Amino acid sequence: MKAITMPPERGELVLCESARELGRKAAAFFADAAKAAGGRAGTFFVALSGGSTPELMYRELAGAEYRKQVPWDQGEYFWSDERCVPPEHPDSNYGLAERALLVKAPIPRERIHRMRGELEPERAAAEYQRELRRVFRVPAPAVPHFDLLLLGLGEDGHTASLFPGSAALDETARLAAANYVKKLNAHRLTLTLPVINAARNVVFLVSGGKKAAALRQVMRGDGAPVPAARVRPRDGRLIWFVDQAAAALLD
Repeated sequence: MKAITMPPERGELVLCESARELGRKAAAFFADAAKAAGGRAGTFFVALSGGSTPELMYRELAGAEYRKQVPWDQGEYFWSDERCVPPEHPDSNYGLAERALLVKAPIPRERIHRMRGELEPERAAAEYQRELRRVFRVPAPAVPHFDLLLLGLGEDGHTASLFPGSAALDETARLAAANYVKKLNAHRLTLTLPVINAARNVVFLVSGGKKAAALRQVMRGDGAPVPAARVRPRDGRLIWFVDQAAAALLD
């Protein structure tokens, strides 16, 4: 396995032989973070992500090994972003996590806080902001601190639902925003950068050769800055779990 030098400001890189190994290593990190936060504060705040790579981690977590390791009943489960679809829709980030993990792990239903993609987007974002403040018990203008926040990387360098040129990229006051994505002709719901960059652990899960160019652009600063490059936790860790295919263009 080749060694890769990371710019210090870009965080830590965990290079995996395959997407399957990525899922296993990310699941181990999730379990360790949950136990550490639960032991420290009695509660574990996590923001889940959508996509096929997080699904690999969810399936590992739903297996016999991690069902016993993770303090599921201490968790408060949120999402980094969501598509504006009902929860039963095949594109729903919540729906993916529900099928792969939430129905299999012993998680109290009242601790699951989904983005309501079936509502009008601005209303859904405002409701999610209220839910964040209620559960974290942080009044405005304070920002909640997730113990673990999961993200993916798009081929265009987007992360969560913060796309290049989208208005939510520059949001500094709101915790959650409705974001119209012109190239998709669709609305998305997303946590904003102030929330993302306040997390204690921000973890990117990146697999596949189609993500290689975007990953290099984030790491090396090639070309115009992309949204994922603006993820720089103020006081927390930034960790990238990537497979060999995604890392192919890194030096």
